[in-house]
Parts: sequence; structure tokens; C-alpha cells
Amino acid sequence: MEGEGAAADPRKHTITPKAVIHTKFGSKATYVVEEVIEQPQNGCPGLSIPQKGPCLYQCRLELPELSVVSGQFRKKKDAEHDAAQKALHKLGIHQSKDNPTLEEAWEELVSRIGYLFSDEFLASQHPMSGHLRATLRREGDLCGLVPITVIAACDGKVNSLCKSIDPKVDSNACLALLFIKSAASKLSGSLSTSDGGLWIKRQNPYPQNILDSSTMQESCSSCAIRVHALYIPSSREELVEPLSFDVPPSGYYLDIIAQKLGLSSSSEVLISRSIGRASSETRLYYAASEFYQLDASSTVQKVEPCRGSLNVRASFLSGQDIFGDAILAAVGYAWKSKELFVEDISLQSYFRMLMNKTPAGAYKLSRGAIITAELPAAFTTKTNWRGLLPRELLCTFCRQHRLAEPKFTTSIVPVKSAPDLSGPPKKLRIMKSDEETEYADVGRPTPAVEESPESGSTFKCEVKILSKTQEVILVCSPKESFKRQIDCIQTAALKVLLWFNAYFLDTTPETLTLSADSLDITFNTEHFRREFKLSPSVYKYQQKKIPEIAGNNCHVIIEGPDSGMSPSSGSLASISYSVLLATVGGHVKELLESANEFEFEIGTGSVVSHVEVAVAQMSVGQSAFFSVDIPDQELILAASDDPTRTISLLDSNSCCLEYCVTLLHITEPLEDRMEQALFSPPLSKQRVEYAVCHIRESDATSLVDFGCGSGSLLDSLLDYATGLEKIVGVDISVKSLIRAAKVLHSKLSKNPGSIKSSALYDGSITVFDSRLCDFDIGTCLEVIEHMEEEQAHLFGDVVLSSFRPKTLIVSTPNYEYNVILQGSAVSSQEEDAEEKSQQERSYKFRNHDHKFEWTRKQFESWASKLAVKHNYRVEFSGVGGSGDVDPGFASQIAVFRREALQLPSLGDGPVATAGPASHHCNIVWEWNNGSGLP
Repeated sequence: MEGEGAAADPRKHTITPKAVIHTKFGSKATYVVEEVIEQPQNGCPGLSIPQKGPCLYQCRLELPELSVVSGQFRKKKDAEHDAAQKALHKLGIHQSKDNPTLEEAWEELVSRIGYLFSDEFLASQHPMSGHLRATLRREGDLCGLVPITVIAACDGKVNSLCKSIDPKVDSNACLALLFIKSAASKLSGSLSTSDGGLWIKRQNPYPQNILDSSTMQESCSSCAIRVHALYIPSSREELVEPLSFDVPPSGYYLDIIAQKLGLSSSSEVLISRSIGRASSETRLYYAASEFYQLDASSTVQKVEPCRGSLNVRASFLSGQDIFGDAILAAVGYAWKSKELFVEDISLQSYFRMLMNKTPAGAYKLSRGAIITAELPAAFTTKTNWRGLLPRELLCTFCRQHRLAEPKFTTSIVPVKSAPDLSGPPKKLRIMKSDEETEYADVGRPTPAVEESPESGSTFKCEVKILSKTQEVILVCSPKESFKRQIDCIQTAALKVLLWFNAYFLDTTPETLTLSADSLDITFNTEHFRREFKLSPSVYKYQQKKIPEIAGNNCHVIIEGPDSGMSPSSGSLASISYSVLLATVGGHVKELLESANEFEFEIGTGSVVSHVEVAVAQMSVGQSAFFSVDIPDQELILAASDDPTRTISLLDSNSCCLEYCVTLLHITEPLEDRMEQALFSPPLSKQRVEYAVCHIRESDATSLVDFGCGSGSLLDSLLDYATGLEKIVGVDISVKSLIRAAKVLHSKLSKNPGSIKSSALYDGSITVFDSRLCDFDIGTCLEVIEHMEEEQAHLFGDVVLSSFRPKTLIVSTPNYEYNVILQGSAVSSQEEDAEEKSQQERSYKFRNHDHKFEWTRKQFESWASKLAVKHNYRVEFSGVGGSGDVDPGFASQIAVFRREALQLPSLGDGPVATAGPASHHCNIVWEWNNGSGLP
């Protein structure tokens, strides 16, 4: 029999000496640890105060056959370990240092099965002993019959030994049952098994004194225990339904579950691994087909996976194949308790379990905001992140899907030399460091890689997702480098989470591949499909896509006086809110979700878009009221405390969500806080006023904002009286553009002023698009520092050689002014320690996302060469501070004005002249005053 087993699991399976002693002797093994008093070796002669030496411990292990004494150790557990090891040596038991051999695994399995039916185990506080006692309370032929499926599910040591015999046990429950039954058959003198059933029985009855001490200690209550569970049909056409049953005081709950599944015996009930935390008793119970009726002569080769109707929903929850109808229940026996443990399982619990298997769902649950929160699209700083960090989320996700721990590898990317802007633009010379840190998430990175702000080094991180058998599923290697190691790790983890989340949204294979490319991910299709073989529609609870603005009936009503303090991109907004499920007309309402204080970062997509759009229009102290279409039913049920009532409301097919949001306070980004501490009005407002002044002076009627983001400049321009008739924005962030579209649409619909048309485009500002050409004014305020330096040089060439606005206004931080800004910033006790340390370092960048910041000399050199090259004249100015006194303006500005038009020669500059119909950008939003609709 043993020779036909598979090879041992390549993973380590070390059994400690104490575990071996416990397996063989149980409660008969007694450890007595005593403190050993030692005199100090280097005492001081004549000192009247007694001196105490180091605290050491010694352990005496008493066994029925012998007694041993350990050496002296600083830790109690080390003394116990040494005593157990000495006892094994005296007993002649040689412990395998690595994985047990196939023969050793079988011997240990037989020994463990025998111990489970011993007198001492029955009285122990072990989950398995609870099942033994319950079977002994039965009457008639069923008394003492223990289902083999219970042993496989409830005893971790048995399960581990079965995996050592054949690793396929992890995915094929049949094998574990076969191995347990085969091991029990070797104990025919003390145990009996059935040729046709999956149960084991002790042949000799337990002594009466053992029965009295074990069974009588349990609750003597005469009341039945009510269990609230769920019935999950194998057919996905049938709904998951609540199920309740009572367990009588002298009954065995597994017998009742068997009845509910239509089975004649509890030995026909298969039990899944625990769902959720390791100590959880939440499991799935399902029927064993005739295929499972094994006999002792069965071999591994004859055992195949169960066939039948796959229960996709139950299989996804448990991570193993489940066939036929199943019952989801939280009932069983726990450690250190002889009482039956019961916890209610509701539809809300079920849908939250489904959510927790997806990245976005796990994040929503960590925030306690199932309907309102979203998995952020970007990691900015640890200070602004709320909920589980991306790295923690990714580790949780891998455990949920029974993958190996994610493997992070960080490397230092030192900058050999800074770019020389006095000559032609040069690409930064980057050298890959030989110094790398590689670790799984179970530990912290080794101290070999340390942040060295003085060196100018940056960090990169690669993350690998592996199967349990160490097959590579995907590798994420972000191109970006970061000044702080934590930022590169969290960003890499978030990219993997976003890609997995795209899969759970039932994305097409083509879109999934494109998503992987955009997130710097490569994946092995075969390995991925093997690990995630179930259809995403099984756990599709995600919110429906927000309708386009043309069809969006979300009308925001804002109440309260304008305090003048409004959030901007990067701000941390604190809101209170409530979400109600309401029938159309508001006759019936049910509270789904609320929070007295909920924080999120503006511009990262960490809340559903309609909430962020509403908050962007508010000032501190104001409240917003609006209604939106309901998301998917599963999401609503996961949030509802009364699913039955909620289902009845949803069945009316005329429901919506009603929001009430109050903006409590905002925390500006570090850059803005530094500026506000020194300037009034803030630099951001001064830059807008500077642009408005030039618009008025030039009588401009058209404006394009390069890198418009969430449209803060375009939005602000609408508050001023100008002659602008057409305003356009372009950015690479679709989410930011959607926010900008909703804000602009709301404002233009109410009061368009002189504006006749507006549009927002998704695309790069370094690639030509004919629709962005020949505007009166182009603006690019505080944008280029967010690009790599070579990209900033490329943008300068493209905008002046191809887009050719009459006037171009470019602003960027003055690096020389940082020491003043950082010195004036007000430190708060609530600020993150990392942010404080960053703030205290002089001459650091103002924002975590800045790739560079230029001195006045560097900026003027860049702008002057561009002007000469492309037939523009350039003037330098700025806002914040004075240009005549060092260190100059806080925000330096270059104003390019086009000279008489000259036809550029083909190939002049890095970008060749494109045809008039060249459309690189995608239209995100358009608005025309003629129709009043976008």
C-alpha cells in the first residue's frame, strides 16, 4: 500500500520533539519548569546589596517510563524543547529532521489515528474530542460511529500527514479519506471500519469513569440549539436561501445536516476546510457520492475526483471542488471548550465572504464602507491611505486563494550624475544596483537596503505571485522609481491588486492583457487559469458602471453657506454620510450605510465617483443631497442588516440610493500646507489669477490646459469674467477627467457665461493631436515636474513645434525656495512620522510625486533654448515671493509668445509634422452651449 503513494510534499514538514511526545503520551507527559538561581560570576567583594545573576530555566519531563532533566536556558520553551529531545533520545525514537519519509508518514498517521481514539484524548479539549463525545451520546447502532470526514476536517495533524503521503490531498478530499481509513484498518485490534461506509469505531468501550468525566462536563441544558445557516444549490439558477435547524441536547449536529442534505448518514457528509480565519468553524457541508464508498483495498491510482454537478459558488468560497448542493454553517467544536460553538450565517455574511475574496471587496470591508468606498487607483503616501495597505491586502488575497505569500524584491537605483541643463538635454544615467532585497511578506526587508536621502538614490520593487507549488502566476515590475522604499513596495502591490480586480469585473481576455501592459504586469495564462478557473460572474457583486453624464440623473443639491475652504486634488477630505435604499417617491426607506467620520484622498478614486464629484463642489460645513441608481443586488445585500426586507424592496424594481454627505474638514496636501503657511492667497490661486490676467490682456477666446487633471484651473477660470469662448483640457488620467467633466458640466449648465464649447481629452501631452493646435493660450501649470525630465524636454518640443499656441504659460516649483517653504510649514502632532522626517529634510521635493524640481538657472536654460529653437520669445516671472530677491519666486513661470509664423522643416525637432486629421486623444466629454447638453 505504502509503496504506491506519491512522493512527499517538497515543503518542509517538521514535527517538534514536544509534538512527538504529546502524540505518544498525551496528558501522561508532564513538564515542570523551574527557575535556576545562579550567583553572578563578576561579583563585587564587600558589596552589601545582594546581586542577582542571569535568569535561567530548567525543565523536568515526567513520563510513565522515565524522567529527564533539561539543560539551563534563558527561555522556558527552550528548556521544554531540550527535555523532550532528551526523552526521545532515551526512548530510542529518532526524529526526522526534514520531511518524513513515506514510511514514517504512514507510521505517524497510524499512531495519530490510534491516539484520537484513546482514553486520554476523549477528555481533552480538542475540536475532534467534541465530535467523539457527541457520537457517544447517540443511541443504538450509531453510538460511537465517527465519520472519517470529521477526522480529515478537524484534526490538523492528520491532514498534514496525509499531505506528506500525497500532496494531491490538498485538492482531492478523496485521498485523505482513503489514507485515514487505510491507517485505521492497521489498528484492527482496537478499531473497526465499515467496508461500505466512511466511519471508524472503537471496538472496546471507554471506561465508565472516562465517560463520566468527559460527557457530563458538557452543558446540561435541556434546550435545543438553533443554528442559522445557508443552503447553496449547485444550480446557479437557484437562489441561496436561509436555512435553520435545531440541535437537541443529546443530538449530533452532523446527523441533522445529513438529513437536510437528504442523506441517510452523517458519514456521507463531506466537510470543507474552514472559511475565513484559521480558527473559524465556518465550513461547507456537502454530499459524498457513491464514488466515496471506499474499501481498504483501494489504491491511490483508483481514487479520482468526485464527479457530478460542480457547485461553483460553494467551490469558490472554499477554494476546493464541491459537488452537489451544500450547506454553509458556522457550527462545531472549538479548542479549549466542550460546548458546541454556533454562529449565525446570514445572506449578509455570505455576500461579505464573496466580497472578501476580491481586492476591491476586501478593501471595502477594511474601510467599513461597502457601498461608498472603492479600491484606490493610486498610492500616494502612507499618511493619506486609509484602510488596509496594498501590501497587506495582497497578502490577504493570496491566502484567500491559497497561493504562496507574495514575493517582493526591492532594489536601489542610484543616480550617477544629475542632468546637465546647461547643454543639450541628456537622459539621466541610471545604473542598476547589484544590491537587492528579496523577501516574502512574512518578514521585513533585510537592512541591506536602506534609504539614503543624501545619495539621491531611488527604489524599485518587483513582486511575484506564485502558486503553492511555486509556479509563477504573474510578475509586476513597475517602471517607476521612488524616493522611499515603502512607496515602491505599496505601489507594486496596488498594481497587482488592480489587475486582479479587473479580472473579477469579468473583463475580456483582450482587455485583461491591455490592463496588464498598462500596469507593468506579465502573467502566465496557463498557470493563472489553473488557479482562477471559476467564472468571475460567480462573485460579481461590484457596482455597475456609472452612466455617462448625458444619461446621469444625479442632481446634487448643496445646502449651507460657502466657507471658502474647498478640497483640491491630493486633499484629505473628512465627511459624514448616510446611504439609504429608497423606493422611487421616497415612501419606503432603509438605511444601508453611514459613518460619522470617513476620510478619503481626493483624486485617487478611493470612493465611488458621484460622492467625490459632490464633495469637490462643496466647502467645509456644507451638505449635499443626491440620488443615484442602485448598484448590483449582491452589493446591497452585503451592506444590509435586514436582507429579507431589502430583497422585498429590491423586488419592486423602482429603487434608488439616497445620499446625504456633509464635508466636515479638509487636510491640504503637504505642498499646499507649506505654501499656505507662507502665502495668502495660496500659490494655486495666485497662479490662476496670473493666467486670467494674461487671458484678459491678450483678448484670448480659446484656451487649452495641458495636464488639466481634475479640471481645477478650468473650473476656477469659470469664476472670472473673461472673453474665453472655448476651453479644452487634456490629461492621461481618465478618472481625473471624469471628475473634471462632472464639475464643469454642472457649472456650465447653470451659468456658461461667454463659453460656447468645452471638451476634455484623454491622451498624452507629448503626442500630437490636431484638435489641440493653434489655441490662443495654452497653459501647463505645475505639471512638468510630475514627468520624467526627458519627457519634460519632449513636451516642450511638441507643444511649441506642433501645437503652437499663440501664448504658452508654464509654471513649475522653484527648487531653491523649498528651504523657506519647509521651514515655515507647521508640524502637526497628527502627522505621520515619515512625513515629518521628509518635511524636516532641507532641499527635498515639495510633493511625493515630483520627479524633479528645477532651480531658476535650470528652468531658464530649458525655456530659453526652446524659445530660440521654435521661434518664440520668452519672459520669466512667477508668483509667491519676489523675483528680485533670492531665492526668487516660489513658483516660477515662463510665458512663451509666438513670433511670426514660419513653416518648420520636415523632421525639425523630435516630432514630425502630422496631418490635419491626426487624432491621438480620446474624447471623454464635450459640451456645447447651443443645446445645453454635453
